[in-house]
Amino acid sequence: MEAFLLSTGIVALAEMGDKTQLLSLVLAARFKKPWPIIWGILAATLLNHALAGAVGSWVMAAAGPDVMRWVLGVSFIAMAGWMLIPDKLDDEDAVPKRQFGVFFTTTWAFFLAEMGDKTQIATVALGAQYEPLVAVVAGTTLGMMLANAPVVFFGDAITRRVPIKAVHVVAALIFLALGVAVLWSGS
Repeated sequence: MEAFLLSTGIVALAEMGDKTQLLSLVLAARFKKPWPIIWGILAATLLNHALAGAVGSWVMAAAGPDVMRWVLGVSFIAMAGWMLIPDKLDDEDAVPKRQFGVFFTTTWAFFLAEMGDKTQIATVALGAQYEPLVAVVAGTTLGMMLANAPVVFFGDAITRRVPIKAVHVVAALIFLALGVAVLWSGS
């Protein structure tokens, strides 16, 4: 249960103001069909995070717990710093034209935007640290949906009311605490 809850919370916080959350807003504004967008985000997240979590598990098995403790601790601390850098949706990340339907366009755009993203890197680290992997993937996916589904439905109104900078600072502090805790646990 710890893996699920921690994964949900970390990813939900890390996703606030992230480029994939901005992508959700753009998709909602462009297509105005929330349900296919939600299903596309879910499909892309499940696939992306299952792969990321599996990579984390594999790296943990290959490197061993002592090496991974240092890698994870430093990674979480680096994520804390990265959280303080706001994302923006670049032109190269723009939503593709609606040639494949809302669901497929959302799935494809979201999957690509998530590659190398904060939440994907966090999922790799969580997959390396926690078991079972299913709990990690379920938690990170729920965190993504908690952060993105309201944006799809309520869009602009939410982004104006949520103090993104404060959310980033809180998330950074959580990642910093996790990194220090992981490093400290080996002492």
